[in-house]
Amino acid sequence: MIRETQIDALASFLVRGLIARGAITPKADEKDLVACVVELMSANFEKEAAIDDEAAQMAEELARKDSRLDVNRLRAMLRQRIAEKKGFTL
Repeated sequence: MIRETQIDALASFLVRGLIARGAITPKADEKDLVACVVELMSANFEKEAAIDDEAAQMAEELARKDSRLDVNRLRAMLRQRIAEKKGFTL
């Protein structure tokens, strides 16, 4: 899991880079933009973690029913399907 300080650093880098390149013209304070990006990124990582947990739980349940299944491969496939179902890009 990514730490909050890493998210803060990434968001700051992203916002400052976009401003420096002229890709965006900020209408708000840079700190407010960074805070907004941090919030969006945090929500994204939380949703991804929830998808991972759901896929792991489903894979474990299916693996208990059939011991021939590869849990790791099954988890990866379930993770992708759950993400697609929820409209989330991994």
